[in-house]
This record gives sequence, C-alpha cells and structure tokens, in this order.
Amino acid sequence: MPQHVTVVDYDPSWPQRFREERDRLCGALGEAALAIWHIGSTSVPGLAAKPVVDVLVAARSLEEVDAAEPRMRELGYECLGEFGIPGRRYFRKGGDERTHQVHVFDAGDRENVARHLALCDYLRSHEGARDEYAALKRSLARRFPYDIEGYCDGKDRFVRALEARALACYDDAWDRLYLAARRVPGAHDAARPRGAGGRGAS
Repeated sequence: MPQHVTVVDYDPSWPQRFREERDRLCGALGEAALAIWHIGSTSVPGLAAKPVVDVLVAARSLEEVDAAEPRMRELGYECLGEFGIPGRRYFRKGGDERTHQVHVFDAGDRENVARHLALCDYLRSHEGARDEYAALKRSLARRFPYDIEGYCDGKDRFVRALEARALACYDDAWDRLYLAARRVPGAHDAARPRGAGGRGAS
C-alpha cells in the first residue's frame, strides 16, 4: 500500500521520541557515531510535520556504520544504503508508515552535515519561514495524500531556497570543533555538546 502522506500539528512529544531513539542508536552504532542530532520538521517547535522523527548522525567512518547494519536491523531499521544521496547511509523504521529516518554522513562531509543543521536552526529562529513552510506542506499533503514523490517534489524548490538562506547565515565553527574533538581517542567522555536550541546533539 502506498505511503499515506499526513501532515499534523507540532507534537511536544517529538523531542522525547528523538532522545529515546538516540539512546538506542548509540547502542547500535557505538563509537562510530561522533554526534547525533534531531533534524527535520519534528525538531522545530511549532512546525507542522509528517510524524516521522528524522535523525542526523555524523560518523567516524561509513565503513564502521556499514559494519553496524546487523545491529540497526535488530532495532527495526531497513538499511537502504545511499538511497539517492552519494556518501549517505539511510535507514528507516516502520516501512511505508515510517516512524523514524536516520541519515548518516561522514563527519568530514561538511556540505551535507551543515545543510541539515543550518536549515533546522533557521526555521527555529524565523517564524515567517516556518509558517510558510507549514502551509506549503499542508497543501501538498492534501494534494498528494498517497504520492510521497509528488509531495517531496512539490517542496523541493522551496526547501532549496530556504537552505541557501540558512547556510548564508550559519556558523558551523562550534560543530567542526566538537566533531574534531570527538575524533581524538579518549575524548568521547570529555566533549559535551551545546544545547543548540534543542537540536539534540549527543
């Protein structure tokens, strides 16, 4: 059955759902995961979203992530490789009615890591953009209730423009410093993430 595209009001339980899943992912990925963030619309307070928790992982190496696939399957994830984005490892839970999506990139892939973090930060601090995005998503969900590709294609131009604005004012110096520290053996317990507006690094 095709995936049902549903956009709902922001749910205050989404951050807790992320934190619970983050703990499970830490167990599955171990030290391969240098940082784990809550991204996507469910990470933005007040933003309507599909009720799917998106997670971004910065990895020490993709080879270590590939080796952890059996443990990811034990958590209920499908392991779908790059799934259309070179250099990514994509995992989803829940099948067509998915509940979680995990996007893993090498920690050195600043382009992909930064664009995800920048967009979330921008939406958290720009109410007008957040509301415009919510209205677009609700409209597309009504138009494409069982066509996820149509829904995503309908968002593409808006999201790309939003990403460009977000990256123009995004400073990733702290994230680069944090990930560099995490690469140092023995630094995992010493390094601590910023609060980042609830972004949920670990």
